[in-house]
Amino acid sequence: MRATRLVLVAGIAAAGLALAGCSGGSGGGSAGGDGHGPITYVQGKDNNNIVRPLIDKWNAAHPKEKVTFKEQSDKADQQHDDLVQHFQAKSTDYDVVDVDVVWTAEFAAKGWLTPLEGQYKIDTSKLLPATVKTATYNGKLYAAPQASDGGLLYYRSDLVPTPPTSWDEMMKDCDIAKANGINCYAGQLAQYEGLTVNASEAINGAGGTVVDTSGKPTLTTSDAEKGLDQLVQGVKDGNIPQEVLTFQEEQGRTAFEAGKYLFMRNWPYAYSLATTDATSVVKDKFKVAPLVSASTLGGHNAAISTYSKNKATALDFVKFLESNETQTYFAQKGSLAPVVASLYDDPTLVKQLPYLPTLKESILKAVPRPVTPFYPAVTKAIQDNAYAALKGTDSTKDALDNMQKAIQSATAG
Repeated sequence: MRATRLVLVAGIAAAGLALAGCSGGSGGGSAGGDGHGPITYVQGKDNNNIVRPLIDKWNAAHPKEKVTFKEQSDKADQQHDDLVQHFQAKSTDYDVVDVDVVWTAEFAAKGWLTPLEGQYKIDTSKLLPATVKTATYNGKLYAAPQASDGGLLYYRSDLVPTPPTSWDEMMKDCDIAKANGINCYAGQLAQYEGLTVNASEAINGAGGTVVDTSGKPTLTTSDAEKGLDQLVQGVKDGNIPQEVLTFQEEQGRTAFEAGKYLFMRNWPYAYSLATTDATSVVKDKFKVAPLVSASTLGGHNAAISTYSKNKATALDFVKFLESNETQTYFAQKGSLAPVVASLYDDPTLVKQLPYLPTLKESILKAVPRPVTPFYPAVTKAIQDNAYAALKGTDSTKDALDNMQKAIQSATAG
């Protein structure tokens, strides 16, 4: 669920990519209703069990505007498809929806999200600018930043006192894993959104890019090949076990908690679980560091469905989600990355969550994925071809050539 890096600038040719047939998302507030009353909040699996207590708090204070929580699966692709099906049906069942940052443009372009302007305007002055960009399409804000995300390198500090700062250093440290009878590195390399993130981070970390600032793919370069080939060679060498090609976030997290891996690339949410799960054998044996390559910018935004009947309540709930109090709660109980900038420098919070400075660094240096209504086709092109290289079906060069062509086709309209 956190799925989230391509040097795909937040403005990835938004004007050019919003083709005539896809740019009708400016009218969002015309459907549905503006009333107060019960609403439904939709989000992916609540791994940290933080949503229900939060909604209980809201409901206690708003007995006539109660929120019902609709929990989706823990798979981002399934979450996306569920939202699409309800939007296409113009369903009034979903009021506030948790939107991965890479879905904002797609949903906004199709008129499914209520623009947060006029009577729906929210204050974004206290938020991290990068998070606001992820919720903006064609110059309009379509969602409220709710949780940011940056990738972190989890490492066994009892075995590796000093974390690696480059891919080559990390691969050399794999000898430590072998000496201790454990595996070396786990990322998210299954054929899904997480692979887009991991492949893009590898490419960017080697000095390559996936697209340029105009949105054109730039994958046929030696730097891009070097980056993707690091993952490919890691699999060939066994430093990245074959099982990692089936790993999404949760599989990697549970394997790391079980003490089976020296390093893990994952999102901040895994921190609280690794320190609190009764079954975690690494509670006091791991730390986090910046990734050896710049992170993908991840995160989730809260959006109001165009078809909601009670948009006034939906707006109040959205503001509640990004309040300082809620953002602090998310950080403390779920190790989610706050969208309120000042919380990263709060001494009390930093003392409780010592990874916050590292997370802030990750987010500030993170590269966003494309803001494009064609994102599902773009990410599929990356996933399919990166996976072919990892499995050895295609050479790294051929995989990147095919990726380049597929992205060109996907964004051609």
